[in-house]
Amino acid sequence: SPARHPVRGLILEPTRELADQTAENMKKYASKSPLRVAVVYGGVDMKPQTEALRRGCEVVIATPGRLLDHIEQKNTNLSQVQIVVLDEADRMLDMGFLPDISRILNLLPKERQSLMFSATFSEEIKKLAANFLRDPQLIETARRNATAENVKQEVYKLHESEKTDALLEILRTRGPEGGRLTQVLVFVNAKIECRRLARQLQKAGVNADAIHGDKTQDERMKALEGFKNGTIEVLVATDVAARGLDIVELPVVINYDVPFQSEDYVHRIGRTGRAGASGLTIMLMTGSDERAVAGIERLTKQQFEVRTL
Repeated sequence: SPARHPVRGLILEPTRELADQTAENMKKYASKSPLRVAVVYGGVDMKPQTEALRRGCEVVIATPGRLLDHIEQKNTNLSQVQIVVLDEADRMLDMGFLPDISRILNLLPKERQSLMFSATFSEEIKKLAANFLRDPQLIETARRNATAENVKQEVYKLHESEKTDALLEILRTRGPEGGRLTQVLVFVNAKIECRRLARQLQKAGVNADAIHGDKTQDERMKALEGFKNGTIEVLVATDVAARGLDIVELPVVINYDVPFQSEDYVHRIGRTGRAGASGLTIMLMTGSDERAVAGIERLTKQQFEVRTL
């Protein structure tokens, strides 16, 4: 019963994909223990989630909106939570989750351990920490806003009209021994661009798919799974895929669009070069992107060598 298995650990995630990935790992960690793990997020049927919560579980991984839905329906109780984690805290702010997070935190016991995780650390995150954490300790595992040393970063300047042809050329020639690249994550800034580019790649004979916020959860999970198992060669994505997603041995990340926010560059290229592996990132910039690229250089404290294709 929920009384015998009260929620003791709560992990808040900004996206469904991250919630699902975290839950998958938590279930593995807890498999040899009596701890129960449940995951709740929007875009799917609430009924299986409701049943899992009403059976009782010690660890809940959730997106804020769907968790509040379950709380309003009295499917779960957070009065015994001992540890709360805000994962990808800066992304939660960007996505406007602050009111929801405040409501959730107000339902938790005052005496608890609170943790905030983020690969980038902005002034907004500092303010958030000051509001939600008591005498917080800052723990850094790498230089702030740094990019991994084992990731090679290349920047190419070209005209907007040349970007798709340039991308196809890179996909055809930058693989092993000058051959095709077969597992590439391509980031764009807008959902409409995401759909358009995936269609263009498909017409050119590339096995590509798109992942963005307008797709159903089933469609997004199917595309991600196909990319992970190699049946999809190129995944075109908006920043819904930039945070925390762990894709084993992903060799190349391409920024087809320069990100609007400098911090997003760090998160995007962080999908490659994970767990000590080497990686390659390529960014395509146009004349109108110069200010955004300069912002990335300031944030990451590096100077790009801008090349032409």
